[in-house]
This record gives sequence, structure tokens and C-alpha cells, in this order.
Amino acid sequence: MPELPEVETTCRGIAPHLVGQRIERLVINNASLRWPVPETLKKLLPDQTIRSVTRRAKYLLIAIDSGTLIVHLGMSGSLRLAPPDEARLKHDHVELYLDNSLCLRYCDPRRFGSWLWTTDDPEQHSLLINLGPEPLGKQFSAKYLFTKLQNRKQAIKTLIMDSHLVVGVGNIYANEALFMAGIHPQRSGSSVTLEECTLLVSQIKKILTHAIRRGGTTLRNFVGGDGKPGYFAQELMVYGRGGEACQRCQATLQEIRLGQRTTVFCPICQH
Repeated sequence: MPELPEVETTCRGIAPHLVGQRIERLVINNASLRWPVPETLKKLLPDQTIRSVTRRAKYLLIAIDSGTLIVHLGMSGSLRLAPPDEARLKHDHVELYLDNSLCLRYCDPRRFGSWLWTTDDPEQHSLLINLGPEPLGKQFSAKYLFTKLQNRKQAIKTLIMDSHLVVGVGNIYANEALFMAGIHPQRSGSSVTLEECTLLVSQIKKILTHAIRRGGTTLRNFVGGDGKPGYFAQELMVYGRGGEACQRCQATLQEIRLGQRTTVFCPICQH
């Protein structure tokens, strides 16, 4: 699944080519995504101008004169810019044709993504209104995290992946941040000290920022909006390395299932 750095990479990749452009037409080749793509968009969007392309959590918000497209990449979705006469791929379900001779194509083999529409403030949409703060924003601080962890018995890894607490800390980056902070993923949230929260928040911000700079994590079939895959996966310290030697202490990295997600940690470096 594309995680926050991949979505941010996509946002930055497509925004310069979309903002200020007039929409010529929308083509829906397959409306059966996680939620049906509204057929009314084919009449609503033509001749409207794209005003901005932003990200909230893992949602892309494409603001147009009369409303906002809320796009989610789901498990396998990707967006790419292509010449309008280029043959579409088998799983190109939605195509947005622009007046700058480019076409934004949404490809999603598993069809768990979505293209939704709202004429209200997108931040008040049911999918976004209850989301936690952005991990790279000022609101996500050590004090904020420490307060939210009080009396929480759940594992710290599960908690930092909860989008109601903070958005965008997916499985890959949760593994990496906890390793860099030296915190065992199975510890209860309430056992994490303020000092540890300071280190954990710092590592989350550092790792996500670095991943964005490197273009996201390339796993399976993600390709950034500018056509460049990410390379952060080559630098992962623990994720996907269960059974291998820790790069710090050479102990064998352990792999378990936690919250139905693969969790890898070092039994020596993390406590």
C-alpha cells in the first residue's frame, strides 16, 4: 500500500502539471472502486479549472472551481501523467484530460482506491474529519504524543499507526521509527516516557522527511506522479529483514505479527 511519503511524492509530482489547468473531460473506464466513482463527475468537471492539489493523510485533494476531488490510492493505486494519445493500461480506471495536452490516469489493479467528490470543506468530509494531526506538523509533538498515550494499554506500534492519533505513520515507517528510537514495538503506550516520546516523534519526522526526499518507498508497483520510483526501501534498517543481523549490534532481528501486521525489531537495541 502506498504510504504517506508515496502520496506526498505523488502530490508534488502532479501538482505543477495540474494547477491552473482547465479540465477538458473525465473518462470513467471502471467506476467500481472501493466506492463507485460518481457518474455525475463527467458533466460537472469539464471546463472547470484546477485550483490546488494538496494532501491530507493519504488522501489527495484536487480543488476545482465548484468542489474538491478526494482521491485515495487504496492498496495498489497510482497516478501518472501521460500524453492523451498514449494507450491506456488495463487497470487505468479513471482518466482526467487537461487542456495542456496531458492526461492524469488512475491505475488500480485491486480497485481499493477511490475518487469521491464534495462541494463542502473537504476537511469536514466523513473520511477526514476525525483524523489526527499530520506527523510533520507542529501539532504532532512529544507532549501531544505523551498525553495521548496515557492509560493506553495497546502496543506502542499499534498506537502510532492509529490515524486518529496521528496520520500517515504506516507499517514500514512505524517499524523503522521504533527501531531508531530504541523502543520495543510491543510495549504498552502508557509505559513510554516523555523522553522516549521526544525521541520517537523526532525519528518519525526524520524518517518520513527523508523518505519524501528520496521519493517514497518502492515496494511492488508504486510509481511516483513524475514517473520516478522511490529508493527509500534500499535503506530500511529492520522492515523486511526479519532473521537477518541487526546493523547496529549484529543480533538476529525478530519478526512477529502485531495487530495483523508484520513487525520486525531488534531484541537487544529495542527495550
